Amino acid sequence: MKEPYEIIRGLREDKDLRQSDIAKIIGTTQQHYSRCEQGDSDLQTRAVIALANFYDVSTDYLLGRTACKGGIQSLNETVVGEYTSGQLITDVLSLNNSGRRAVLEYIELQKLKERVAHLGL
Repeated sequence: MKEPYEIIRGLREDKDLRQSDIAKIIGTTQQHYSRCEQGDSDLQTRAVIALANFYDVSTDYLLGRTACKGGIQSLNETVVGEYTSGQLITDVLSLNNSGRRAVLEYIELQKLKERVAHLGL
């Protein structure tokens, strides 16, 4: 997993923003924010929350605790009917390794079928 300072720098660069732009958003100086991007200083909790809201990612993603950018909203997204992505994750994780592998194989098969259908083959 990436370190938090790598994540915040990458998110800023992806949006072509300057450190001073982000510093204004989180209410600090450009110098302090620069130290945060270098890993020499930590962000305050309110700054982490502000960045998560600004970039529309989870605080866990910003802190390097998960590779999943989506926050609670993504877990509450409907997959089919009333079934949410959070329920799907919970159900997959409740399976043993063999069951999880079978789910992943099925997903790959479905993706292949959709690509073939999209190509009109």
